[in-house]
Amino acid sequence: MNINTIILGGNLTRDPELRYVPSGDPVCNMRLACNRKFTRDGKLEEEVLFIDVAAWGKQAESCSEYLAKGSSVVVEGRLRIREWETKEGEKRLTPEVVATRVHFGDKVQQDSE
Repeated sequence: MNINTIILGGNLTRDPELRYVPSGDPVCNMRLACNRKFTRDGKLEEEVLFIDVAAWGKQAESCSEYLAKGSSVVVEGRLRIREWETKEGEKRLTPEVVATRVHFGDKVQQDSE
């Protein structure tokens, strides 16, 4: 049995970036920060994991329109390893979540007087 499913929750570290691939399909790239608090040697510590996320199609356009830096989201998707090459010709591997579903969290409310 092969399973590749991931669910992550966190906040966007920057505004989503929408672009269109040569076929005309929209893709929205985002970076998600997931925090984990834990105790080590009696001290409360925090670890932050930064994860690249790609959403496609209408979902990509919705993410671009309604999300911004700091937005809270839950992402469901699959993990993939993207391979790319630096300007110097070195091969790099980057883990990325391909979103099948993005749930928008609460928006920060502005105080109105």
